[in-house]
Amino acid sequence: MPNDSHVERLLVIDFGAQYTQLIARRIREAGVYCEIHPFDAPESFIRDFGARGIVLSGGPETVTADETPRIPDVVFELNRRGTPLLGICYGMQALAQQQGGRVESSQTREFGHAKIKVDGSSVLLSGLPSLQNDELDVWMSHGDKVVVLPTGFVVTASSASAPIAAMENASASIYAVQFHPEVTHTSDGTEIIRRFARDICKCRGLWTPQNIVADAITMVREQVGDGRVVLGLSGGVDSSVVATLLSRAIGEQLTCVFVDHGLLRLGERQEVEKTFGPSNALGLKLIVVDASAEFLGNLRGAADPEDKRKIIPSDRGSRSRRR
Repeated sequence: MPNDSHVERLLVIDFGAQYTQLIARRIREAGVYCEIHPFDAPESFIRDFGARGIVLSGGPETVTADETPRIPDVVFELNRRGTPLLGICYGMQALAQQQGGRVESSQTREFGHAKIKVDGSSVLLSGLPSLQNDELDVWMSHGDKVVVLPTGFVVTASSASAPIAAMENASASIYAVQFHPEVTHTSDGTEIIRRFARDICKCRGLWTPQNIVADAITMVREQVGDGRVVLGLSGGVDSSVVATLLSRAIGEQLTCVFVDHGLLRLGERQEVEKTFGPSNALGLKLIVVDASAEFLGNLRGAADPEDKRKIIPSDRGSRSRRR
């Protein structure tokens, strides 16, 4: 049996950042499964999610306001039990504020390229390939800054206008950066996220195409059992991938149906028959239905594009025309 590619997972808690999807993408590029959920997700869900690590995203709010999105208490509960945390931008400020530090509005706001000075003792940032004289090019987007560290934290990077551009409490497995490692403008940003996901959270990188395919095949076999499956095959990417996976999972239990509605690209039917027909390497059972006369007949006399759009997918329309 393959390793379950979902068993080692990270949770990204979203505070509304424009880059949150990029955080998830970088984690997945490191071979680790992750999911994005909002900061106000039920605590029971966060507790039961089984995250190896939690990433706190950036966001448009300010932690200096009276009412502001907060890190759920369950996140700190899980951290005390050994779950590492990574705060990014707003996530760092929320960590600082809720752990006893202080955040203030900055007179000099950073939006765009910046250079940070990295402390050589940093678990997360030291020894990065792009470091030159302990300096790293990063991408900032913030108007607030951490001015007082929480107890137990140390400064691991600074910039001209943000003396605390990164902080760590390595003994508690809490790491935070004011910049955005998930964007391509940050040198070694992908490596920073990989370090958190793989080295700090101890994920082995099971989220690979090979394991994803193996998981899908196992799931299909368990769900289908001795049953049979009919697949509508268009020849496009989605249905072709599904056909390939189903074929590997259940073999002759699969029947694919391709409908030629008379509106295909030139040679498309022949291409599908050649790729998925009886002589194909996958051994798929393919049924080709020529419904072109019916489809084109239903469209006869229709000139308005909106009328055509409604007619094409509806065999109810064809029956009403016959009547």
